[in-house]
Amino acid sequence: MSQTISRFLWICAGGAVGTGVRYLLSGWTLLLLGTAFPWGTLAVNVLGSFLVSALMHVALATKMIPPTLRLALTSGVLGGFTTYSTFNYETLQYLQEGAWAMAGLNVATTLLVCLAAGALGVAVARGVLG
Repeated sequence: MSQTISRFLWICAGGAVGTGVRYLLSGWTLLLLGTAFPWGTLAVNVLGSFLVSALMHVALATKMIPPTLRLALTSGVLGGFTTYSTFNYETLQYLQEGAWAMAGLNVATTLLVCLAAGALGVAVARGVLG
């Protein structure tokens, strides 16, 4: 089997895992925090931002994560896990309902907290690597 086909299959398998974990985390967050704000989507995007940043730093700064595994974890698992398209849809729904403040809160919170989570992911990866 060629490397391209092998990587493709690993990414697809990872995407299935990431999608399932997203479903579970979003549902749990919904039960815990309620439906007044898209907390599940925010939680998934924050965690996904942290994990992608940490994994990419480790993968590119060391030889601990081989290229195929990096692709399977980032493009596959975390690509299936993160939910930017859901974030976009939920924000558009707020705008269509005229809930400008909620749309703005969703955009600002997601942007700022995910950027912070990404920076924290790099910092934690650097701290672990030494």
